[in-house]
Amino acid sequence: MPTDPLRRAINATLMPGFEGPVLPGWLAAELADGLGSVCLFGTNIVDPVQVRALTDAVHAANPAALVATDEEGGDVTRLHHRHGSPYPAMAYLGRVDDEQLTEQVGAGIGAELRAAGIDLNLAPDADVNSNPRNPVIGVRSFGTDAALVARHVCAYTRGLQGAGVGAVVKHFPGHGDTATDSHRALPTIGVDADTLGTRELVPFAAVVRAGTLAVMTSHILVPAIDPDLPATLSAPVLALLRERLGFTGAIVSDALDMAGASAGRGIPEAAVLALAAGVDLLCIGTDNTAEQLAEIRAAVVRAVADGRLPQRRLFEAAGRVAALGQAVARSRQARPTEPTTGSGQAQRIEPLSLTAAGFAISRPIDPVHAPVLLRLDSPANIAAGPTVWGLGEHLRQQLDAALPGCTLLTVQTPGDLDAALAAATGRPLVVQGRDLARVPFLVAAAQTVRSRRPDAVLVELGWPDPATATSPDLVTFGSGTGQMVCLIELLHRGTR
Repeated sequence: MPTDPLRRAINATLMPGFEGPVLPGWLAAELADGLGSVCLFGTNIVDPVQVRALTDAVHAANPAALVATDEEGGDVTRLHHRHGSPYPAMAYLGRVDDEQLTEQVGAGIGAELRAAGIDLNLAPDADVNSNPRNPVIGVRSFGTDAALVARHVCAYTRGLQGAGVGAVVKHFPGHGDTATDSHRALPTIGVDADTLGTRELVPFAAVVRAGTLAVMTSHILVPAIDPDLPATLSAPVLALLRERLGFTGAIVSDALDMAGASAGRGIPEAAVLALAAGVDLLCIGTDNTAEQLAEIRAAVVRAVADGRLPQRRLFEAAGRVAALGQAVARSRQARPTEPTTGSGQAQRIEPLSLTAAGFAISRPIDPVHAPVLLRLDSPANIAAGPTVWGLGEHLRQQLDAALPGCTLLTVQTPGDLDAALAAATGRPLVVQGRDLARVPFLVAAAQTVRSRRPDAVLVELGWPDPATATSPDLVTFGSGTGQMVCLIELLHRGTR
């Protein structure tokens, strides 16, 4: 059995997830035993009052514990998973290229998180999305230009940390030039070291200088630096962050239950390798158990006994996690705020008013009246998880006000599409989908729409590919509620 100091040091490095809206007893016990952090997902969040009660319970069990979540804005939201984020995706912000707006978004998200009792935001994305068919980054990136991404990552981080929430900038050393989702497999970024330095590392170098409190690793293989292990488990890759970029804060892993980290080796071994490589805080996954944490602790203790993992590395990691918590606390002392109203309701943050400035419009669009709004369905990537998206029933009030008489249809198969196109005969047609150039069904469906209804407005809600044979008429660079309300207004007024 480990000594109490060693056990607590190991516990300090762990960030599990869990199921349900209430803190389970086993997790409260882990927190009392020094657990460093917990991560909240959509399954943990019902409404502002509930989530604040949950985070209060976490902090009551361990006042030093950090509560984290993914609240990027746009397509990736936990607080707003039931109704969609009022904040735009990062790709939209990059296209508008207004650093003040990006900082406002970071500050707004930070204020909401702080009111909810959340300490860390696993955002923003510093990935340069140079592969238009990237299945997991896409609109989560500010863009394809490294300097632009750097400016906006810094602006978002200033806003977020200025509101008293720690930024965890991701996914080091850059997940943008990949064609595989690291949740499902191990992607490779096949660039040379010079390209990595002049493109992928540029936003991370900038945000390190700007004072981000934490950086998250990616589960990608970077053969130019380490041909054997993914970045999260690679000491040479993480040395770029520490030695080349001079980062002294906490390094946080992406979730270790992802295939890119643990396939073929298991989560306990991935945890050992990540700690040995230099990771300080281990994001474990979404639905963890006391038994899983016990297995990880046992693997770490064996690695210490076997000499694979120096004990001093664990105390170093635990110290960095403690310093991260202290830095968040200092930022809140510097900017005190009242997290709840007298009724116990969390503060409501007024959403920004978005315009079509972040959209790409390839032809004039006339106002549409009583249109058929046809959504080409596709599963969300795992990072976004299950949430509302696009023009759907969650926006019925806004649709009825701006586009009275509209009909909402969703199709998932070619047969469904044939029936929907027949039903839309004689009516204006707006067709929307995410990643129309990448998902096979969407590629074929877009071509069918073009051939049978050339008058239809074809809307790409994701990241466009300029090489595609079927170009969209309109690209929103995100499918969250804030951008969709803007799209509704555009369809109502037209662009002429």
